[in-house]
Parts: sequence; structure tokens; C-alpha cells
Amino acid sequence: MANTGDMPTARMRLDKWLWAARFFKTRRLAAEAVQGGKIHLNGQRCKPGKDVRIGSCLSISKGPFEWEIEIRSLPKQRRPASEAQHFYYESPASHAKRQKLAAQIRAERTANQTQPEHKPTKRDRRLIHRFKRAET
Repeated sequence: MANTGDMPTARMRLDKWLWAARFFKTRRLAAEAVQGGKIHLNGQRCKPGKDVRIGSCLSISKGPFEWEIEIRSLPKQRRPASEAQHFYYESPASHAKRQKLAAQIRAERTANQTQPEHKPTKRDRRLIHRFKRAET
């Protein structure tokens, strides 16, 4: 686990931490989310350059999903997603809420699926063309 140290004075910019923890693909997207009020640090809105420390609590809203997390580590650089998951602790209630919402969205998507199960065959296309020509 990458750590800048176990010192309580260790700190890092909020936008940089969000990028390193892989919540956003770029630091610019992370900064825009912070400026847009999608990220709350210890229950308050803040700026992208605000310093975060180990133990800080973040509330992250990204699309329909929300995370309630506590920072556990301040990485020196961006790491793979499998390692980035160890940079924070997500509350069980937050995780369960997110999983439930994901399942609901997945169910709605499959229920509203209107595409045919297969591509039209050559015979089907000929019938479609014949039908369209007959209309005009």
C-alpha cells in the first residue's frame, strides 16, 4: 500500500486524491466535480485544492451513485484499481445502498430492452424493403 507516512500531518490535495483513488479518470474531472458541489469533505463543500488527511470523511456523488468513505491512505501516485480500493474505507450502509441501486438500474434496463434478439436476415430485409416501397 502506498503511503506518504503515518504522520498525522501528512496531507494531499482533494482533487489529486480523488484521481489517485480512481474515482475520476483525470484530475480535471475531479476538480470540476469538487467545484460543482458533488464532493463534500467532512460534511462541507470545499475547493479542489483543499488538503485532505487520513481520517477525513468524503461524500461523493457521481451520477445516481453515492459513496460515504473515510480516507485511510494518501498515495504518492495513482495505483491500479485493486490497490486503490485500500486507500479508503466505505461504510457498509453506503456500499449496500449503491449495490441495490445498481441492481435496480440493471433490472430496469433489461425490462426496457426493445432491440430484436437477432439481426434481420436477407429475407427479412427484402420483406422490409418491399413493405416500405408499398407505403409510398
